[in-house]
Amino acid sequence: MSQTANPPRSTWSNRWAFILVTIGSAVGLGNIWKFPYMAGSQGGSAFVLVYLLCVLLIGLPLLMAEILIGRRGKGNPVSAMVHVAEESRLSSAWALVGWIGVVGALLILSFYSVVAGWIVDYLFLSLSGLELADAATAARRFEALLASPGQMMLWHTVFLTLTVGVVARGVIAGIERANRIMMPGLFLILVLLTLWGGIAGDMQAAWHFMFDFRPEALTPAVILAAVGHAFFSLSLGMGAIMAYGSYLDRQSSIAGTSLWIAFAGTVVGLLAGLAIFSLTFSHGLEPASGPGLILQTLPLAFTHMPGGQLFAIFFFLLVLFAAWTSAISLVEPFVAWLTERLGLRRPLAAWSTGFGVWLLGLGVCLSFNHWSGYTLFGLNLFELLDFLTSRIMMPLSGLAIALFVGWSMTRARVMDEMQLPEAGFNLWYRVLRYLAPLGILLVFLHVLGWLG
Repeated sequence: MSQTANPPRSTWSNRWAFILVTIGSAVGLGNIWKFPYMAGSQGGSAFVLVYLLCVLLIGLPLLMAEILIGRRGKGNPVSAMVHVAEESRLSSAWALVGWIGVVGALLILSFYSVVAGWIVDYLFLSLSGLELADAATAARRFEALLASPGQMMLWHTVFLTLTVGVVARGVIAGIERANRIMMPGLFLILVLLTLWGGIAGDMQAAWHFMFDFRPEALTPAVILAAVGHAFFSLSLGMGAIMAYGSYLDRQSSIAGTSLWIAFAGTVVGLLAGLAIFSLTFSHGLEPASGPGLILQTLPLAFTHMPGGQLFAIFFFLLVLFAAWTSAISLVEPFVAWLTERLGLRRPLAAWSTGFGVWLLGLGVCLSFNHWSGYTLFGLNLFELLDFLTSRIMMPLSGLAIALFVGWSMTRARVMDEMQLPEAGFNLWYRVLRYLAPLGILLVFLHVLGWLG
């Protein structure tokens, strides 16, 4: 046997296990944190409606393409790209696309873990009793957290340890089992919070804000923001979906599972928006308050509502579950590469990866306080990593995946893997080849400041 031979790869227990873990990857802070404040700051219903359309026309086709590469390549994102490229007699240089996703995922995790640490901090604050007298007090509480590198490092360490611990246990015993518990729990909590928002909040105002279409709010900036968020909210371009797809069996429908994943991610974002905005409006707070909506505006609302402490505990537990399942998917691509290419045992690969991410995350914690004066192009480390990954690496990776499957792979192999009726395949294939790359290119130009 050669040195590069690997033991048989694990596969998900069934199709629904894959759907759960992939929903766990897609449903993260982007759906529960970013979606509501983007809707609030981008015109409400105009953003929501364009976002839904973009999920269908850009996000879903790309999601299917990324799963296709992973399943056909049967390996980590780097190896999968090489295998599928060589199968179509293409250059092994396509491995670079896999590397962009794998490295991008680790860079994202280094600051994602810090932000998730804030959620852990507020969860413990809620458990001990949330007392915020006014908006100024809420703002000072969050500023005090950012000014304390030790406190942020503690929660960053706790969250990353929880994340790596799951990945170290393996595909079935770790990742699948954790998502089987957390994802149903996440949906249950979200439904309860939405119902609670209907009782204790102003659900009617939230509904009108999110779904009453106002043509005057439909600006080019809103359209581009919706296109971008549709792409990012499904965890595309980070290698995570490709890595998870590599464990999918041939009998499972890529199209069917992708529809469930896109549907679930969208529902989570919409329900979170309704729950959050119902409380925001009922307390006369500002819906367009940006990221502070979660850690300043809402905690203030919790303090002044009946049963607010219990609501706060459930809410931050919900956000923590979402962040945790997404973070797990960010670790897996590189761990899979270490185990498959270097032959490391999974626990060693996972904890080694976690240690490297943890070190970079310490720098992210310091970028808010002691290192805030050290910038590159006017960006501190947190902002630089965010810009590099979300505005450059992810769009480039997504664009390359669309071009690879849509234009470089042989059509016969794509058809063989998709297993769709001809009419459905032709529709998806045309959207992937033309509309998806155009949408990603527009987003890429916009986020770089060259468009809009």
